Amino acid sequence: MALSSQFLTPRDWHVTSRSSNLLRGTPLWLHSNVGCKYQRKENFETSYTLTPRASVKIVRSCPLDRHAVKHNKTRFVQKLIILLLSKPKHYIPIHILSKCRGYLSLPKPRSLLSMIHRYPSIFELFSIPYPPTPLNATKLYPQLCVRLTPAAASLAKQDSNLKLVISNTLAEKLQKLLMLSSHHRILLSKLVHLAPDLSMPPNFRSRLCNDYPEKFRTVDTSYGRALELVFWDPELAKTLPCLQVSSRELIVDRPLKFNLLKLRKGLNLKRAHQEFLIKFRDLPDVCPYKTPASELAKESLESEKRACAVVREVLGMMIEKRTLIDHLTHFRKDFGLPNKLRGMIVRHPELFYVSLKGQRDSVFLVEGFNDKGHLIEKDETLAIKNQWMKLLMEGKRMRREKRKAQIYDSRYGNDHENHSHDHEMETDYDDDYEDGFESLFQYEDLDFEDEESDLPSNRSNGDFWTTNNAADITNGENGGHIEPW
Repeated sequence: MALSSQFLTPRDWHVTSRSSNLLRGTPLWLHSNVGCKYQRKENFETSYTLTPRASVKIVRSCPLDRHAVKHNKTRFVQKLIILLLSKPKHYIPIHILSKCRGYLSLPKPRSLLSMIHRYPSIFELFSIPYPPTPLNATKLYPQLCVRLTPAAASLAKQDSNLKLVISNTLAEKLQKLLMLSSHHRILLSKLVHLAPDLSMPPNFRSRLCNDYPEKFRTVDTSYGRALELVFWDPELAKTLPCLQVSSRELIVDRPLKFNLLKLRKGLNLKRAHQEFLIKFRDLPDVCPYKTPASELAKESLESEKRACAVVREVLGMMIEKRTLIDHLTHFRKDFGLPNKLRGMIVRHPELFYVSLKGQRDSVFLVEGFNDKGHLIEKDETLAIKNQWMKLLMEGKRMRREKRKAQIYDSRYGNDHENHSHDHEMETDYDDDYEDGFESLFQYEDLDFEDEESDLPSNRSNGDFWTTNNAADITNGENGGHIEPW
């Protein structure tokens, strides 16, 4: 096979070590579905032949996996909260909510009512009469609806007020994403995927995208509404600082004999893979803001260097330094990312970590976490998110106490009539369901306050959600408000 002085592509399947004179200086290319096979030649030159027989092993990180599991456990809650806040009166009838199973990622056998009953501290059910019709103007049949509890509604108002305060910071994130794109234009339907991880408000498409005309604007395209860059800010066109290997205290001040590669704790790589990562790190940095993907050859190391920098910049904007790999695949053409994006991310464990927990894989920015899996720089919106998690744990305690009360009533027959009535109202309630929050929070410090916050008492039906009292939820004490989309 003829070899040139250019960089090898995955199609060549042949690389050599540094001792080879034939391919001296040729970088070692590791593919996500490729393994190394060692051969000895007559001239005693060691060569590596890549064969598709093994895959690059993903070394698990339990602290980072715990973050992915926690996000998977709360995905249903987050999506249902967004749906409720998108409505004018912040409630949805159950028969309408059943049509949103695809958005809620709820499989068909699972009951919608049972999922709502699992979070009594966040959601509550109430009944309203059906609107009268000409054929049935006298009888009013009740319809079951779901809404936020007083504690959840108060927390949602705090979250909305905080996002109004930091709206300028959120606008800069959108501006940086547009500066990374090849045509400086991104569809709003694609930005929706990254909006929760970027801490965007639910109505960012109608409010945030139109409140900063000096930065960007919304335009109509053949593929739908898109956000277009108006002003290129050179202050924002700066990449994250490069990783610095911590220097060890040496007795003699002299350069190190071996080139060090900073890896997360517990990660051991093969020698060939480490040599490739060291050579890849020593390549000149490629600024993704100033160097478009069209100027670099496809499947080259320079192109991969830029793609890694783009993923690193996007993950650096996330409040938890993580997102789903499927969300990044929506931006392959916009950011100039390779088609085999997951293989590229797995190939660089010094920068990213791929968690296999859940139905879809998550990608983490390794430099954003310490060895214990805690975020090094915490976003100000994480305090509100921690309060949501505390409210989830409060619902877990409420369910446990209710289960104990039902067992006590079944044994001693106290208040049997009320117990049977409650059982009829919650036929889909699954008492044996375990959320797994105990194991998640057992090893994590969420910085909760020591003093227990006084949660408001439950409202009676109609006192909070009627049109006359709608100002109670739209206008806060500090002028903040929660608005629908």
